[in-house]
Amino acid sequence: MAVEANGNDLAQVVVLLAAGVVAAPIFKRIGLGSVLGYLAAGLVIGPYGLGFFSDSQAILHIAELGVVMFLFIIGLEMQPSRLWSMRQDIFGLGALQVLVCMGGLTLVGVSLGFPVIMSFVAGTGFVLTSTAIVMQMLQERNSMSSLKGQRIIAILLFEDLAIVPLLALVAFLGSGGEHVTASERWLSIGIALAAVGALILAGRYLLNPFFRLLAASGAREVMTAAALLVVLGSALLMQVSGLSMAMGAFLAGVLLSESSFRHQLEADIEPFRGILLGLFFLGVGMAIDLAVIASNWQLVVVSVAGYMLLKAFLIYGVARALGTTRRESLERAVLMAQGGEFAFVLYSAAVSAGILDREANAILTATIIISMVLTPLMVILHDRLVPAAVPNTDDLDMPENVEGSILLIGFGRFGQIVSQPLLARGYTLSLIDKDADFVRDAAEFGFKVYYGDGSRAEILHAAGASTARAVLICVDDKEAAVRIAEIVKHEFPLVPVLARAYDRGHAIDLLKAGVDYQIRETLESALNFSEEVLGAMGEEREDAARLVEEFRDRDEERFAMEVVGGIYAGRSLIRGNAQPADLVAARTARERAEREKAEAAEE
Repeated sequence: MAVEANGNDLAQVVVLLAAGVVAAPIFKRIGLGSVLGYLAAGLVIGPYGLGFFSDSQAILHIAELGVVMFLFIIGLEMQPSRLWSMRQDIFGLGALQVLVCMGGLTLVGVSLGFPVIMSFVAGTGFVLTSTAIVMQMLQERNSMSSLKGQRIIAILLFEDLAIVPLLALVAFLGSGGEHVTASERWLSIGIALAAVGALILAGRYLLNPFFRLLAASGAREVMTAAALLVVLGSALLMQVSGLSMAMGAFLAGVLLSESSFRHQLEADIEPFRGILLGLFFLGVGMAIDLAVIASNWQLVVVSVAGYMLLKAFLIYGVARALGTTRRESLERAVLMAQGGEFAFVLYSAAVSAGILDREANAILTATIIISMVLTPLMVILHDRLVPAAVPNTDDLDMPENVEGSILLIGFGRFGQIVSQPLLARGYTLSLIDKDADFVRDAAEFGFKVYYGDGSRAEILHAAGASTARAVLICVDDKEAAVRIAEIVKHEFPLVPVLARAYDRGHAIDLLKAGVDYQIRETLESALNFSEEVLGAMGEEREDAARLVEEFRDRDEERFAMEVVGGIYAGRSLIRGNAQPADLVAARTARERAEREKAEAAEE
């Protein structure tokens, strides 16, 4: 029997992994995001789908560790100084949004005819946004480090903090609330504060020496085990003291954010975090009770629509009232319009306190889960319907009748270096760039940069291309650089054009577009680096310089062959590290593939 049970457990693990591995890449490939893929896969394999699992809550309890580890990694990115700088957003913006949404969402239940206390608990649970979904989507949108992303993270942190007093409030409002004495409440608050203080002291004085001692042992697996111990131990300490596990992991991450072991810890935790977070979303998908939704579908539909629309409206209103742009306010409202995983905890406490019955809990849980499922779809709809952001250029100067010895297009890190010897020699530079924020920043360093797109002929005329003695293309966009080169050579055929190339292929494209000179942006720095490496290996400086110069000659010959015959024409001049046998095997495999392709074409 034990063997059969173990085999069944193994089969369930295989089903979980297979569902995630198949669904997440497919949904991400078609543009729906990995979160929706995990949710859909969970619904298919869960008790209300194909029935591979009968207890979705057991999966969710384990998978919550994914959220815990996610917040630990977020904490590693939040140095205490940076967190302190966010205090206004956490306790100002976060508190205002939570309080406004609590008041507004309570009205949804009241308007549907439910008691005030029940409506308050139901609405408050929906206020607590899904940290896992929002963090994952911020990461996929590369917005974690942006200002708008930091503001959303600050709100999520306040919501994590708010779960503690909310659980206490639910216990007080419930039928058993009168049996909890004031001294017991103060004792629970004292225990929570003591746990936070103990964690801070341990992080400040014990964790670094602890990891330093383990690192000296040289055992990599011990470091990984220690990283897991810190995360899970911190989460357990917070849970036992009445706080959330996620908050404990976040605090541990913050305390280790300035440690020399920070990157090692992140690398050790990342694989566990990714797998368990995916498992969490699978568990949420499994928990969708189709029977409850079917029997109460009208109430569920009204609740989902009412909660999500009203919450989005309130979030947008709070953001606009605090001076946030319309675009950022709308994006925040769409991202945070759903309920979250902490609602399940709050509703379970409400059932224990006698505020909610089992059926109401099931309906509210279904409402939360459906809102979580709808969020990726709402974000996709937002991205497709909302037009691309137009930079504010009201305070920027556009080029108009500008004259200069040299027109430099693209004043980024490459263009700035190029400009210095030219300015030192006394040449006048006409500078244009299409990044509005960068144009403003450049003014603080003493540069007059005009806002303009160098791929537009009228901008080139206004920037003085017709009178310039040279046009320098220094943009980092490969396609834009080629397009600019073609326009400049067409409009101003007598003006020399010099361009920055991204790689060899791009350099060939630029030459075909008519530029008079191109240089790969990493060529000189790589050659200098290689020369220093030769010196570090003990080679004489003269020999190192000679070897680098030989490479220059060989590279020029190879490049000339590639301009005529294509990118593979100069392969014979490359010095590779593969053995002759490897080269023969590779050539044989390539010839075989070409023959098979030709035979397939004939058939």
